[in-house]
Formats: sequence, C-alpha cells, structure tokens
Amino acid sequence: MWREIFASLMRNKLRTALTGLSVSVGIFLLIFLLGAGNGLIHAFEKNSGQMALNVMQLSPGITSKPFEGLEEGRSIRFEARDIPLSRQAGRSRVMAATGSASQTITISYGENTSTGSLVGHYPENFSIRKMKLVAGRYINAIDMQERRRVLVLGERVATDLCGSPAQAIGKIVSADGAAYRIVGVYADKGEMGEMQAHTPFTTLQTIYNQGNNVPTILLQTHNAASVEGDSILRSDLRRALAARHRFDPTDEKALWMWNSARGAEETAKAMSILRNALWFIGLLTLLSGVVGVSNIMLITVKERTHEFGIRKALGARPWSILRSVMAESIIITAFFGYIGMVAGIAATEWLNVVAGTKAMEVADMKMEVFLNPTVDLGIAVQALLVLVVAGLVAGFVPARKAVRVKPVEALNAR
Repeated sequence: MWREIFASLMRNKLRTALTGLSVSVGIFLLIFLLGAGNGLIHAFEKNSGQMALNVMQLSPGITSKPFEGLEEGRSIRFEARDIPLSRQAGRSRVMAATGSASQTITISYGENTSTGSLVGHYPENFSIRKMKLVAGRYINAIDMQERRRVLVLGERVATDLCGSPAQAIGKIVSADGAAYRIVGVYADKGEMGEMQAHTPFTTLQTIYNQGNNVPTILLQTHNAASVEGDSILRSDLRRALAARHRFDPTDEKALWMWNSARGAEETAKAMSILRNALWFIGLLTLLSGVVGVSNIMLITVKERTHEFGIRKALGARPWSILRSVMAESIIITAFFGYIGMVAGIAATEWLNVVAGTKAMEVADMKMEVFLNPTVDLGIAVQALLVLVVAGLVAGFVPARKAVRVKPVEALNAR
C-alpha cells in the first residue's frame, strides 16, 4: 500500500508540491496570526498586572432629585465613618476599604525640592492599589492613631531628594514648613502623573484642617466582576449611603461609582474575541488547503478508476481501496502541515527577536504594546492535528466514491 501511495505521489510531483504548498501556507499563516495576536494579548496582560483590577471607587456627587423635603442640587460629602459603613454595606463582596484626600505641597531636603501632592491614606491603600515597597514600610495603624508626621515617597522623588531610596529612609524633610520623617519608599517606576507623597489620613486632616471630610472612598471587591455581582454591590452601597446622607437611592448623580473589575472583565472578553477571530481567520486559510487536497484526491480517484475496477474484479476488498486513498490524503496533509508548522514557529521566534518587546512612553509611564509574540508548542500541535483530521475528512469523500465504483463501469473507464 505504501509503495502504491508513494508511486502515485511521485508520478504527479508538481501537483503534489502545489497541493502541499497550499497546506503549508495555511498552517503557517494560522500559527503566525496566533503569534502576532499573542503579542498584543501578552502586552495587555502585563499592563493589566500592574494595576489593581478589583477596585471600586466611590465619589460624592450632587443630588438631582428632591428627597424627604430636601431640594435637589445638594452636594454630598463623605465622612470618615462612611468608610466602615461602605465595607459593611458591601458584605462579603468588599474585602477592604480606604479613603484618601490630597493637598498640593513642596517637599525640600537640603537644596533639593520637589512639588506635587501630599495624599492622606489609610493603611489598606497599600493592598488595594497593589503597591510594592522599595525600602522601609508603609503607613500603619499606629501612624493613623497617633497622627504621626511620616511620609512614604515614590522611588523617583526619594532618589531626587536623597540620592537613593535606601538613603531616604529616616531622613527629615520639610513639606510646606512642617517636618516629616520618611519611613518608606514605594515603586513608582512607569507610573503616570505628578509626584505623590503618602501620609496618614488623620495627619493630613489635622495639619490642613480638613475636618472629617473624605473626598474619595476605594473598596477592594470580591466577586463583583459579573453584571449580577456588580449590580448587587452597587445597590447595597447606594442604599446604605443614601440612608446616611439623605438622598434618593435611585439618584445616580448623587453618588458616582466606577468598578475596575467590570472594565477588566469587558477587556478580557475583547481579548477572547480577538483570539477567537484569529483562530477563525487561520482556520479559513487552512480550509483552502484542505479543499485543495480534496480536489487533488478527486482527480486521483478519477485517474485510477480503471485500476480500482481491475482490483475489485480480482477480489480486492472495499476497505483496501478506501484505506489507500485516505492514507494518501493524510500523508500529504501531515507532511506538508508539519513543514508549515515548523516554519510558523520559526517565524514567531524570529518576530520575537526582532519585535518581541515594544513599548511606548507616555509621560513617565511605560506601556507595553507588543510582547512575546510566540505560540506554545501545544497549540501548534493542536493546529497540526486539526489539519490531519481535516485531511482525513478531505480524503474520505473521494475514497468513498472510489469504493462505490462498480467493476464493470471501472473497467470501461478511460
């Protein structure tokens, strides 16, 4: 059987080569497209990994509806007690809550100065924002309770003021005439925006006479990425805060909410659609090669009809003819598909060397736009298996036609 198959292929070298070329190009384009798509998806995943994707931000607004005798147009103001209330109202969907407030300042150490924002935070801000320390520590509960004048600076500011993050720890700096001790330095490399110095929320309230006002509340959420989970959490928070601040729970302008988990879920769906679209386009390209194999096998069966008739007249079983035709189809798709797969993997590795890491600078923020455009070997093997199965199907129809040829008709065929 194998001698017959190779003899048939060698008799039609050009036809076999052109058919194999279409198969190789099909799987090559599939793997190359998947690699290029992975470059975009990997870049997005890396950028997303630098941000907290389970955070809900609450901001007070202005009422747009009258409520319980109160007119519309009232400004809502959060207070410190709204932070534990928000966590309690969110039930198991809120793991941590924090508030923040800011003040523009100028920090100086010796002859070095830096202008930016002094931001008051709760200790929970560290985990909620997925921050990383370069040196020292972050704000703790004792700092909050004793209203300590301590600062946690960004890596860039600490380097500008004191030479390095390690040298900054323990230094006393001046911020608008008030003395602060640097207790920590956090990693801010690649972050966009002005300089920020973190201090205990209670310290900022005391020094700048901000009273009990909390401009923004951040919540670390759990199981709030789905539409149902997000809707329940929003409803619970709006109902609790509306009762305390006396506004209509249905008044969306009185309380602004933004859920990063919902945005992350939608973006993940977009990445999934992109990956599926690449597979669809690649499989269509593969289909063109498979159709070519099917057409060639139909031509082969027609040319060998007389031969099949003689074999059936001499007692050949239908399975031997069916097996021969289908085996020839599988050999063409598997051999040339393997060549296309190897070429596709080599092309993605070349693309990784030439353009494997592409990033753009936005202000001081580094954003990956293309990263590691390679394809896992398992995916490449899956693509090859899909091609072999398709080749099996492509050879089945011509083989079935060959088996159904009657010996008398086959012997008369020319």
